[in-house]
Amino acid sequence: MSGHEMTRGVLIRDLILFQIKLVLDSLKGIALFQASIVAAVIDVIFMPITRGRLFYSVLRFSERVDLWLNLYGASEGAQDDADGLFGTSRAGAPTFLGKLEQVVREKEREFVRSGFRRARNAA
Repeated sequence: MSGHEMTRGVLIRDLILFQIKLVLDSLKGIALFQASIVAAVIDVIFMPITRGRLFYSVLRFSERVDLWLNLYGASEGAQDDADGLFGTSRAGAPTFLGKLEQVVREKEREFVRSGFRRARNAA
């Protein structure tokens, strides 16, 4: 656990991130529901040729999306870290949260550097 307490802002940010991930997961489910039916019907019609290839391709794609979305992956220990989900994830990891954290951290650094430049130029 870090030496700082979690702020309301971190909790609200994590709530928003979780809601975005839930929406993305729902959209994935709706799209893949339809895609899997179409793929299975095509595979059934052309069974000797396709051997279920289309249907199982949809399943593999779904698994890759699940791994990228990592819906609950960073939740373990987040309540004990002052930075919440960002404190338990890895910036730059090949997940939605990892990529988002990387972008946020880079923007924070740019903001800090530009603030130092403005302060130095004003002095």
